[in-house]
Amino acid sequence: EDTKIVFDGNAQDYYMGLDDTDDDLKIGLGSAVGTTAHIVIDEAGTVTMPLQPAFLVQPASHQTDIAVGAYVTIVWGTERFDVGSNFASNTFTAPVTGKYQLNLEVRMDNMDTDVASMYYQIYIWTSNANYYVTVETDDNIFDDDVSYWHLGLNVLADMDASDTVYCRAYQSDGTVQTDITTASSFSGYLAT
Repeated sequence: EDTKIVFDGNAQDYYMGLDDTDDDLKIGLGSAVGTTAHIVIDEAGTVTMPLQPAFLVQPASHQTDIAVGAYVTIVWGTERFDVGSNFASNTFTAPVTGKYQLNLEVRMDNMDTDVASMYYQIYIWTSNANYYVTVETDDNIFDDDVSYWHLGLNVLADMDASDTVYCRAYQSDGTVQTDITTASSFSGYLAT
């Protein structure tokens, strides 16, 4: 039989106890051990939080010929996972106030080098701040157009409940020819 302590609240109960089905110590919502487990500690001491907000998305198809001189929102058509269902319409909405680890990897194909002052940027665009990384592709750096290039950006961002985050790309000038490929990804999770 499951051994447990139940904390009986006015509107909601919480439990802490040993789940006899898998011998894991669980803390969760409700009065029955194993239902809606928020924190799980297994026999090896591994601690998991199965309801912790986390997501990983990728483009469903190439985003071809991105605009020049404009912030282009990156389209994420494939959700690999979305714990908490907080990602929709290319945007993650923070369910609670906290620090979120956000990771952006963008592969660009057919990058242009036509103009002497040309550069590309990728952005993690949050309600509180914008974070970006820049790569110059002018003719002083690259001799020819670049077949493909990866840009990466990682940040631990402060977000309040209901703040949003999405990703953008920017090509300063040159020819409209650059594609954002399906090898790109955007992920994040609540760190603290």
